[in-house]
Amino acid sequence: MSTVSQKLDDLMHQLAYEEIVGDKPASESNELLEKLTSLGSELWIDTGDLEKAQSIWKSELAALTTNNTLANQVVQSGVMDETIRDTVKKLKIVGAKLNDEEMVTEIGFVINCKIALRLVQAFKVKVSVELHPAMSRDIEKTLAYARRYYKVCPEKFIIKIPLTPEGFLAVRTLRKEGMPINFTLGFSARQNYLAARLSNPTYVNVFLGRLNQVVSDNGLGSGDMVGEKVTLATQGALWDHRTEDPDVTTRLIGASIRNGAQVAALAGLDVLTIPPAAMEDFLQTGGSMELKSHVSDDIKPGIDAGNPAASRFDALWDIPDSFKSFVDALLGQEGLDQMTGDGLRAFCAENKSDLFHPFSEAEFNTITEHGKIPRLKEWPDTIALDDLMTQSALQSFAKDQKALDERIRSFIE
Repeated sequence: MSTVSQKLDDLMHQLAYEEIVGDKPASESNELLEKLTSLGSELWIDTGDLEKAQSIWKSELAALTTNNTLANQVVQSGVMDETIRDTVKKLKIVGAKLNDEEMVTEIGFVINCKIALRLVQAFKVKVSVELHPAMSRDIEKTLAYARRYYKVCPEKFIIKIPLTPEGFLAVRTLRKEGMPINFTLGFSARQNYLAARLSNPTYVNVFLGRLNQVVSDNGLGSGDMVGEKVTLATQGALWDHRTEDPDVTTRLIGASIRNGAQVAALAGLDVLTIPPAAMEDFLQTGGSMELKSHVSDDIKPGIDAGNPAASRFDALWDIPDSFKSFVDALLGQEGLDQMTGDGLRAFCAENKSDLFHPFSEAEFNTITEHGKIPRLKEWPDTIALDDLMTQSALQSFAKDQKALDERIRSFIE
């Protein structure tokens, strides 16, 4: 690292860092949440909004998670404006040679840290903080910024990295360094099975609410229990593999929860990250529900069996022996730790796995146009649904990140 870049790195750390002071505040307990935790579930709140989190906080809650969309909501509220101004002023001196994009990225790093640190200071719990989506296909940037985020608050930050080929490989490296990783944007049992065996992240996710919505929005059925079926199948697979291989410690997060009924349906899951509205719904309605584990239940998802697109969903909850053999072959590859994202894509293609479609620029534009829920009629069956959903989620976050970046840019010009 050059003298200038070292000075820049030191400045950004200084601007982002805060000493965590005070003790964990006392908070009220809740009988329903206590019952959930007794079934083995760790409970998180899914928000970057400090005031919303404070309004529903209970002693059973263990962490918070943020993402690019939630961070954008905080920044657009204006609460970070003074921090942005101060960072711009100091960065223009030390980082005078940075181009516009680099300036925005560095300021965004400070802002993300400050949003997360507000939550850490208030609750003294761990907080997931997510990298800029533009880094999702760059192993070196993912490694560099993950380390920078972690250095700011190693006691409380969990680094959130999106599920891309580069993400799989970067997480493999970071976990060997002992860094806690929330490997996000998962939509199937097989994606998370691969993650657990290849990279062993601290956490993986199933964004279950979006899976229900992709069924209903595309007229394939009610969508009821689709995401829940995928999530519970993933939990069962992880439990089995953790038993088979004690070195695998990956735990599952049920994410994109929309209502209190889904919270109850996922009781016993490793982790539930619950938005404030869904938490309020659960606390109001959960008393009428029987709270028990449903991991072994035979769930009938709300998908019209006669619809030609229905068969695309089976791959979300099934992990066939052929896929396990594919993972075995990957783990046996010489030079795996030096593999690139393109190398992983090529290995999948050579081994007839449809995990990573080589999306073109035009296809990415279509994904962005559709938003977080793709129009399935416009996508061939050769593109796996879990892969398509991951890319749709990533492009959706990138759109919100762009809005956040534009607000930062307005302070630079």
